[in-house]
Amino acid sequence: MSDSTRESDAILSAAGKSLVANRDHGGTHRSAESIGRFSAEAKSKHWKKMIKRILIAFAGIWAAAVAIGLIIDGIGFTGIMLTVLAAMVAVGVITRGRKLKIPQRHELKKGDAKQMVASTELWLEAQRPALPAPAVQLVDKLGVQLDALGVQLQTVDQADPAVNEVRELVGEYIPETIDNYRKIPQHLRQETHAGKTADERLTDSLTKLSGEVDRVTRRLAEGALDDLAIKDRYLEYRYGGPEALEDQSK
Repeated sequence: MSDSTRESDAILSAAGKSLVANRDHGGTHRSAESIGRFSAEAKSKHWKKMIKRILIAFAGIWAAAVAIGLIIDGIGFTGIMLTVLAAMVAVGVITRGRKLKIPQRHELKKGDAKQMVASTELWLEAQRPALPAPAVQLVDKLGVQLDALGVQLQTVDQADPAVNEVRELVGEYIPETIDNYRKIPQHLRQETHAGKTADERLTDSLTKLSGEVDRVTRRLAEGALDDLAIKDRYLEYRYGGPEALEDQSK
C-alpha cells in the first residue's frame, strides 16, 4: 500500500469519527425519530449537503498533503497527524452552527404543499419533549396522517380553496393548540380547570384535529377513488368479469 493511500485512509477514518461525534452531539430534536416521511426527507437532504461539503474539504486537504509529500519526498508521521487534525478541524468548522433549522410557527404556512407538511412535521417533532405521553402518541399519528395528506396535496392545484383550508388546519390550528398548552406553567397542567386538566384538553384537541386531517385527506382522495371506480367499471364492461377472463383462458 502506498503512502498516499495510507494517508487518505487515515484522513477518512478520523474525519468519519469526527462527523459522527458532531452529528450525535446535535440538538435534542435530532434524538427523536422522524414522525413522518417528509420531515425525514428534509433531515436527509440537510445531512447530504453537510457530507458533500465535508468531502470537498477532505479532497482539498488530501490533495494538499499529497502535493507537499511529492515536493518534500513524504510528509512523515507528523505530517500525517497534522493532515488528520486538519480534517477533524474541517468537520468541526463545517458542522458548527449548521444544525437543521426548526421552522418557526409563522413559517409553517409558507412554501408549497410538500414544504408546508415537512415544516409542520419538523416543528411537531421539536415540541414532543414538552408534551404529555398521550399527546406525543397523537403527534406521532399526525405525522403519518400528514404524510398521506401531503401526497394528496401534490396533485391538487395550489389555487384550489381546499389548499387554503389545509394551510389553516395544518399551519395554524395544530401549532396554535400546542402553543396554547405550552404557555401554561408545567405545575398547573395537571390541575383541573373547568372540568378538565390542560393535559386532557390538549389530548382532546389533538384527537379532534387528527380526525379533521383524516377527513380532509379522504375528501381530497375522492376524485382519485372515483376515477379508479369508473376505470374498473369500464374494464369490466370491456373485458368482462372474472368468469369471462377464465373462459378466455380455456
